[in-house]
Amino acid sequence: MSTEFTMLGMAVLTAIGILLHQPSKTLGLPSLLIFIGVGLLFGNGEFDFVYDDLELTSFIGSLALNVIVFVGGLNTSKSSILVAYKEGGMLSTAGVVLTTGILGGLLYFVLDFDLLTCMLFAAVVSSTDAAAVFSILESKKLKLKESTDTVLEFESATNDPVALLLVVILTGMIVSTGQSMGAADIGIKLVQQIVVGIGAGYLVGLGGVTLLNKIKLEEYGLIPVFILACFVIAAYGSDVLGGNILIASYVSGVVIGNGLRRGKEVSKHFFNSLSWLAQALMFIILGLQFFPKALIGDVWIAIIPALILMLVARPLAVFISFLPFRAVSTKKKFFISAIGLKGATPIVFALIPAAEGVAGALQMMHMVFFIVLISVIVQGWAIEPLANKLGLNQKE
Repeated sequence: MSTEFTMLGMAVLTAIGILLHQPSKTLGLPSLLIFIGVGLLFGNGEFDFVYDDLELTSFIGSLALNVIVFVGGLNTSKSSILVAYKEGGMLSTAGVVLTTGILGGLLYFVLDFDLLTCMLFAAVVSSTDAAAVFSILESKKLKLKESTDTVLEFESATNDPVALLLVVILTGMIVSTGQSMGAADIGIKLVQQIVVGIGAGYLVGLGGVTLLNKIKLEEYGLIPVFILACFVIAAYGSDVLGGNILIASYVSGVVIGNGLRRGKEVSKHFFNSLSWLAQALMFIILGLQFFPKALIGDVWIAIIPALILMLVARPLAVFISFLPFRAVSTKKKFFISAIGLKGATPIVFALIPAAEGVAGALQMMHMVFFIVLISVIVQGWAIEPLANKLGLNQKE
């Protein structure tokens, strides 16, 4: 397929998805469903067009996710972070491990997979998705009491390193590639990912915003372009150094967003638009990657894991993670346990074992796809009514 045809096709699909955005809001549907639907509808032979490229899908999905997390950081105040980092940090570490262990253990008795594959599947869907959380909270204009929304955002932006490490380790154990990692090696790798990611994001973000504030560019349009360059340096510099790219993206966004003195408004509009573009491209190409006819065969087998995840594994993991925080209200814990939004991240993670040729990986991808759809539809729809019911919506 020519580059021109690819660019033309993606532009047309993006335009269609954007035009359907307003009707989708009227119906109460998250925009990511619309973009995925457009990809599913027009791709993989339905209109004499076939797309099947796991590597390209993974690259675009990861790049788009980095952008979304960075923009989320830009729009997050330091005061909110100081309030939410302890609870969000516990959820993004212990919460992910607990969700993986509980869900994987239960699925072993439900699915026709061995224990390692069940654990791998659980690790793939264990983290909440930054794109889904940020976009749904923004689209519904929700501001929640007790910093509940900030905790959800912080968790979703920082829980991927643990989930990704678990996915990579379990995939390696299943295909028996490389040397197995001991507990100490895993711990060191995780600490390295977090520390280097935070360090790279903070230093690049601080350096960039300091330069912007001192130089005072006359052309305001250059400010967001410089910030974009800083984001790329922080994210991919962290990756080169062995840090986590998403953490670096989020931290650099927070530092720049809170320290910028000039050009805030133009930068806000620029990056919000960039975030929407990233979401559109990511969900469309993920939709294109799946063959609708093949998906249908695995819809029923995904329902039970989805219910176990939403009703058992996630709630148990959240309540256990909150044990050190006795002052946290039960309604806040219940809300967070009920709103464990999934999105593109689990699908991107599911591409890892698929690319390595893990047995049953294609079926796993299909199951993950339906779990994401169920989560977005059920939990995405329930977020506002549940917040109102529990008295957490500040508008109430």
